[in-house]
Amino acid sequence: MRRVGLLMVGHVAPSAVPIGGDYPELFAALLDGLGIELVRYDLDRGVLPASVDECDGWLCSPSRCSTYDGHRWICDAEELLRELVRRERPYVGICFGHQLLAQALGTPVRRAADGWLVGVHDYEIVAPQPWMDPARDRVALLASHEDQVAALPDGAQLLATTPGCPVSGLLVGERAWTLQPHPEFTAPLAEHLYAMRRETIGDARTDAALASLARPLDRLEVGRWIAKFFADQSP
Repeated sequence: MRRVGLLMVGHVAPSAVPIGGDYPELFAALLDGLGIELVRYDLDRGVLPASVDECDGWLCSPSRCSTYDGHRWICDAEELLRELVRRERPYVGICFGHQLLAQALGTPVRRAADGWLVGVHDYEIVAPQPWMDPARDRVALLASHEDQVAALPDGAQLLATTPGCPVSGLLVGERAWTLQPHPEFTAPLAEHLYAMRRETIGDARTDAALASLARPLDRLEVGRWIAKFFADQSP
């Protein structure tokens, strides 16, 4: 069993919590039976690990905040991520966790000129990794974001891409990787969130996103990637 620190940087909208819980419950369901014990750290409330060695690896949650919002805890979280990279501690970042690592390494995060990316999208895997078991050259996952990573940080490698979000996943060395889409999201959760944000997203884009939810998702396959990545790391 691998102890993985779940770095909480945000929460699911309160109205959506009855569907599948908050991020601890969503990631626990995604990783159920895969040998992962999640240990919660509320970074957005100033709760930081005393040491990056407290857990075998680290998983950063999504957030409804933007990485550039200026909250003090974001600066502390960035420094934590830089230390994880320096110490080569295993790290996976999802959505905000993807953007935060890029920002911590000096790359700006900005609102996309084209607005929100929502619905099921195909993400091309441009740098296959040994822990990608089952192997895929593309995965279908749920998107729900307006912010994007603007470019590759120095020393990083592109992991995944999709039209509308060129930098959809990063590799930093051999022990840190990220994804912009949400493997922890289910279709019912996405349906609720898209409908809730219809006025912000726009009617046409919301309708297209809702229609896309009939497509099969590769979320469980990506959950197995996350678990195998952590399992393959040396103690």
